[in-house]
Amino acid sequence: MVSESAQKAERGPAWPAVASLAIGAFSTVTTEFLPIGLLTNIAHSLQVTEGTAGLMVTMPGLVAAVAGPGFLIASGRLDRRFVLVAISALLVVSNLLAALAPNFATMLLARVLLGLCVGGFWTFAPGATGQLVPAGLQAKAVSYVLAGISVAAVACVPAGALLGDLAGWRMTFAAAAVLSVVVLVFQLRLLPPMPAARATRLRDLLLPLSHAGARLGLLVSFLLVAGHFAAYTYLRPMLEQLFGLSAGAVTTLLLVYGAAGFAGTFAGGRLAARSVRGTALLAAGLIGAVLLLSVLVGGGPAVAALVAFAWGAAFGLVPVAMTGWMLEALPESPEAGQALLVSFFQIAIALGALVGGVVVDGFGVGSALLLGGALSVIAALVIGASLGPRVRVVAEV
Repeated sequence: MVSESAQKAERGPAWPAVASLAIGAFSTVTTEFLPIGLLTNIAHSLQVTEGTAGLMVTMPGLVAAVAGPGFLIASGRLDRRFVLVAISALLVVSNLLAALAPNFATMLLARVLLGLCVGGFWTFAPGATGQLVPAGLQAKAVSYVLAGISVAAVACVPAGALLGDLAGWRMTFAAAAVLSVVVLVFQLRLLPPMPAARATRLRDLLLPLSHAGARLGLLVSFLLVAGHFAAYTYLRPMLEQLFGLSAGAVTTLLLVYGAAGFAGTFAGGRLAARSVRGTALLAAGLIGAVLLLSVLVGGGPAVAALVAFAWGAAFGLVPVAMTGWMLEALPESPEAGQALLVSFFQIAIALGALVGGVVVDGFGVGSALLLGGALSVIAALVIGASLGPRVRVVAEV
């Protein structure tokens, strides 16, 4: 009988199938972060406060944090093609429900469905990608899928805000639904059968918690991501209220933020190759400084543009640095480390947006920036303590 690796070598890499997963990554992350650029519009339309509207970011994060590990254990040895196609179909339903939502409760139901998609996709997509190409090309294939995250994370908020301003927030979710349908069709046509090698056990997911370096990485990830989203979820009202910008100027600066983040993601790859902890320290220090100083310095278009550029570039470093940190800490068990990292990221996104919403409703948008800045500074102190006297900040790309 021909082995699975021999079969893959014989048929060659399935790059179109890899591309369908990369587009799936883009579609999933786009849908997750879409409300950030539309938060004010949706809040006014569905008659809720901006802080309450932040639950659109909180809800999928909480659900995804549980759904990912839960799906991995419950799926057993189900064919991963079937699982991924089902997740893409659910993403279509989520976007359509959001576009047609008559009230905020329905919108939250749509976001719960999205949480299932996010947790499921990032649980199965990396492993499925490895089945689509020979062993020597797996790292390259996975990097293409991860590129879908980077592009979506930095582009979806400004693009969604622009489309929302031109055609309304419902049309933005309708466009996301169309993209989800495209992903579903591509995956139905391109993904081959992908049987699971073995079922994952609960104790496999707990391994990173027994490693000191991995535990530290998870803590830093939580602090950085929670601090970022405590403020970033309310980026649009911040630019409108704190800096006094018009809707058109806000859209422009969201594009600046996205472009800076895209550049930061690529720079982060080079910096992390030298020092993942140094790169994480640089990101935490920049985010903390930008958020705290933006409150102290005051408003104005010039300051707002500087804040958007520096903040976007700094956060672009975070996913690369923290992924590299966990791989470095757990070279013998990378999948378990990444699974827990995804869960911690999602919990941090959810809690950051939730606490940020409470702070915004109680004390104003500026207080959310102070909260996010404080958490980022704490993360920087934790990283600095782990580096000890040999701390070395990465300053050149």
